[in-house]
Amino acid sequence: MERRTFITTALASAAWTAASETAFAQEARLTAGTVVDRIKAHIGVPWADKTVDGIVAGDANTPVTGIATVMMATLAVLKIAVANKQNLIITHEPTFWSHQEDVSGVQNEALYQEKRAFITAHNLVSFHFHDHWHALKPRDGIAEGMIRRLGWNSAVSAEDPHNFTLPPTTLEGLARFLKARLNAKTMRVIGDPSLAVSKVEASWGYAMKQNGIALLNKDIEVLIVGETWEWELQEYAADLVAAGHKKALIVVGHINSEQWGMEYCAEWLKGFVPEVPVRFIEMPEPYWAPQG
Repeated sequence: MERRTFITTALASAAWTAASETAFAQEARLTAGTVVDRIKAHIGVPWADKTVDGIVAGDANTPVTGIATVMMATLAVLKIAVANKQNLIITHEPTFWSHQEDVSGVQNEALYQEKRAFITAHNLVSFHFHDHWHALKPRDGIAEGMIRRLGWNSAVSAEDPHNFTLPPTTLEGLARFLKARLNAKTMRVIGDPSLAVSKVEASWGYAMKQNGIALLNKDIEVLIVGETWEWELQEYAADLVAAGHKKALIVVGHINSEQWGMEYCAEWLKGFVPEVPVRFIEMPEPYWAPQG
C-alpha cells in the first residue's frame, strides 16, 4: 500500500509539474499584441488616438514565430515572409491599397478575399506602422534608415535630417549612386547631367507641390523625391531648368525612397524583441523599363 501510494503521489506530482510548465510556456509565448505594446513603449512619443497605425489583419493573440519589417505588405512580400517563418508583418504602407485601410470599395473583390484568405491560412498578422515610425525620437525612423543606407551620416545637417552637403559631384554621378544604393531600376531625372552638385534636399515618399516648390527654391542644386504629380512639381522643376536655373529633380520612386527606413526598423526592434528572429524584407520594384 505504501509503495502504491508513493507511485500515485509521484505520478500526480509529475502531471501537475508538466501541466504547470505547459501553462507557463503558453503564457510566456510572445504574441503579436505583446510586440505592439513594446513598440508603443519604445517609440518615444505618446501613442496617438487618431492614427492609421494598428493591426489591420490577423489576431493580436497570435503567437509570433518571426517578425518581418517591410515597406508594403504586398502578396509577394507575404509569400516571402511565410517561407521565412515570419508571421508578424510590420508594414510601413497599407496592406489593402488604402492609406486609411478603407476596404469598403474592395471587400467584395476576388483579390481582396484571396489576400485575406492567404493571411488567415498562414496565421499572419499585419501591423500598419506609419505615423509613429515617422515620429520616432530623436529622428524620423524613415529618414534615419535612408541616411544609413546612403552612408550620408557625416553629410546630414544637424538641424534638418533631410538636408545634405555632399562631396562635389555631377548630377549624373549622384543619380548613378542613388540608383545603385537604392536598387532603383526606373528612377527619373530632370536637369543637366553635367550640373555640379553638392547641396541636396530629400523629401522621402510623396512630395506635395507647394512643399516641393519651396524646397527647390532653397540654397540647393538637387531635390530628391519618391514621387510627385507629374503635371505639378515635375513640370515646375523642368521650367526651372529651362529658365537657366542650376537645379535638378530626381524621382526615385515611393518605395525605394522610404523602404530602407524599414530596414532600420528591423534593427530597432531587435533591441527589445529578443525572443524571435527579426528580419527586413526588401520589396522588389514592380516596374520595369523596356530596353532599346
